[in-house]
Amino acid sequence: MSEEQQVFEGWDFSYVADRISEQKLPWSYKEIVQSHMNDSDVILDMGTGGGEFLLSLSPPAGRTFATEAYPPNVAICQQKLPAYGIDIRQVYDDEKLPYEDRFFDLVMNRHESYSPGEVYRILKPGGLFITQQVGGQNNREMSRYLLGDGAIAVDSKFDLEGSVSELVSTGFAICESAEFFPEQRFYDVGAFVYFAKILEWEFSGFSVEKCYNELCLLQAKIETDGSFTSKEHRFFIMARK
Repeated sequence: MSEEQQVFEGWDFSYVADRISEQKLPWSYKEIVQSHMNDSDVILDMGTGGGEFLLSLSPPAGRTFATEAYPPNVAICQQKLPAYGIDIRQVYDDEKLPYEDRFFDLVMNRHESYSPGEVYRILKPGGLFITQQVGGQNNREMSRYLLGDGAIAVDSKFDLEGSVSELVSTGFAICESAEFFPEQRFYDVGAFVYFAKILEWEFSGFSVEKCYNELCLLQAKIETDGSFTSKEHRFFIMARK
């Protein structure tokens, strides 16, 4: 299946955008972040991927910083982001961010790991931490169906309640929070194969050959129902130092 060999860059799923749909979240991370951005703020986007989302916010030039750990994405960002006045740094450890104490007014984090204490350290007093996370139940049922238990590296208990508790114990005040379990719908098996090969931390060991029988059953469901779904897990927190 050709989708198994497709190259993926940044965090761009446009190759399968018309073959997958996602249930809308009850909040808009982008709108929330934009409503708390000021041109005078010093801003950090943690785990910026290929920088696509950050650029969509039109952040203030010369006052915007970004981190990324994945080397291919770092290379993309180094070529693209400086032209927009954005400083990009590669990071290797959540506990050691390359910034001074009390440096940022706003720290954004969309689907990236973080250390509550380190985020607290780099925020100015009164600064905001806004994060949307992929919870531990994300695609877990589908992964179990295809590969059995143990294929997901993410902690199944990673959720809103535990994350809020960690932030509060660090010293943050929670301004807003929410959790949701949206459905992701696939309209052809090839799109799912492309998706599963990218999310290797959720579908560890996945291949068309290994999961051929299960994929055939999913194809049969598409032929009967027009699609099949996987349950996702998202939560959102806005916290103030």
